Amino acid sequence: MKNCARRMRALFGIGLVLTLSTYGLANPAHPVIPNPVITFLGAEYLTVSGSQQTRYYFEVFNREDYPPDMFAASPKLPPCGSNTNASRTWIDIFDQNGKRLYGFCAIGKPDDLNKLWFGIPSNEVPPSWIYVEFTDRQTNTKYKSNLAETVL
Repeated sequence: MKNCARRMRALFGIGLVLTLSTYGLANPAHPVIPNPVITFLGAEYLTVSGSQQTRYYFEVFNREDYPPDMFAASPKLPPCGSNTNASRTWIDIFDQNGKRLYGFCAIGKPDDLNKLWFGIPSNEVPPSWIYVEFTDRQTNTKYKSNLAETVL
């Protein structure tokens, strides 16, 4: 049923899947997890290891739609560097062309999605748009966000 819901979402959009679940046609034991919706929060200028950096902050607006177990420590899955308790779901930030800017492998709960960020040297021009991608390592499922601007 989960693969069916994914195929329907890809073919017809989320509206049909939500309608099907409303009428009990989707499996309630496996709720449809939405793609992240991100918004830009602002930028911060700071010095990191002696160099001027700018951090661009974003939040996942619909973070309450994600079950806490998606971010549980998962020691049975491969580690993130030396972190053997990395979370089940890893989050990567990409520019509009697909270049990876930064990643998080230890988000502990959905509320931690309120301040994702990437940093670049302050003398560099930031990408105009970014998106985030969640990778649920347990189910091998990816969730891709909308594009968000890097300015208010």
